[in-house]
Amino acid sequence: MSKDERALGFATIAIHGKRRLHKDEPGPPVRSVSVPIYQSSTFVFESAEQGARIFAGEEEGYVYTRIGNPTQERLEIEMAFLEGAEAGLAFASGMAAISAIVFALCRSGDNLVASETIYGGTHKLFRQTLSPLAIEARELDATRLDCLERAIDSRTRLVYIETPANPTLQILDIEACAGIAHRHGLPLVVDNTFLTPYLQNPIHLGADVVVHSATKYIGGHGDTVAGVLVGKKDFVGRVRAEILRDLGGIVSPFNAWLLLRGLKTLPVRMAKHCENASEVAQFLAFHPKVSAVHYPGLRTHPQHELGLRQQRGPGGMIAFELAGGREAGRVLMNSVELWTLAVSLGDVDSLIEHPATMTHSTYSESELASAGIPPGMVRLSVGLEDVDDLVYDLKQALGRIRT
Repeated sequence: MSKDERALGFATIAIHGKRRLHKDEPGPPVRSVSVPIYQSSTFVFESAEQGARIFAGEEEGYVYTRIGNPTQERLEIEMAFLEGAEAGLAFASGMAAISAIVFALCRSGDNLVASETIYGGTHKLFRQTLSPLAIEARELDATRLDCLERAIDSRTRLVYIETPANPTLQILDIEACAGIAHRHGLPLVVDNTFLTPYLQNPIHLGADVVVHSATKYIGGHGDTVAGVLVGKKDFVGRVRAEILRDLGGIVSPFNAWLLLRGLKTLPVRMAKHCENASEVAQFLAFHPKVSAVHYPGLRTHPQHELGLRQQRGPGGMIAFELAGGREAGRVLMNSVELWTLAVSLGDVDSLIEHPATMTHSTYSESELASAGIPPGMVRLSVGLEDVDDLVYDLKQALGRIRT
């Protein structure tokens, strides 16, 4: 059976990419298996006339890596291809990508509506950085769709959600949120960092823009920082021309190449992340010193059924609460031996951190409570080690907590 007669699997398209599966896609002059790293700041014109045409937008071509680069472009094409979007745009970080979306859509006096449980850096951007620019961020419990709808008014320019939420793993109904946003003529932006296109495709559920901190699972090895957004071609082109070109938050060609390499192993890594995380979550769920486990793969998760509908797997992230509160968390994190005490996520290494004082320290005490982040919550990014070793390490560390 030919590839034209059936749908290809995710691993096949992640490894071969759009260029090799679609013969009409232009390729590099040397047909290497690995995408070349075009480590060049600027590019040569064939003539003065051609240079003028490219600058005037009459002809496509490369000018300067801040504006476009072949390695960057290949990453953008492949990310859009995997997400089912028309186009993509790569940035130096996830926050650069999120900021670009906001600045492309909002002006002074406008507002955005967002879910209240989001990455701490995004929360700081929304509530502090945008405030002096007179752009209001209205954060709310987006599981309550009536609250989401009521928060929108004539000055709202976008709806932003993160699902599963960082760090609580709360799941939001993408299709329902998209319906509300579209009724008001607004785009829905979804942060898909926790699941990647392997486990979730928000575009297929009605989202207009999908954003990733590609630093995490897309790269997968903790050795690069980058961000990517995908969406409609017109919007992506507008962000490139109006924001990225002038503010310059571009990904380097080498980092783009690292992410392209990461895409080839994304399917096997994500499958193993899910497998390991499921076993760790089951262990924690029955431990007497753990008062709550937040993991979409557990039937006790409040949005477990929704997760089954819109996700292809539960992911590699776990949050859990200790009966002993913040002090118990401190003892645990200082007692683990295999788990690495570090922020970020999505690495092959398993990571452990304390949201209230680390990734979400930008939240006030009242904001932490409203977002469902208690002081005793610990966040795990479950890596690719032998899961028995990870469980044993947690078991011995939990054993040091005095109750």
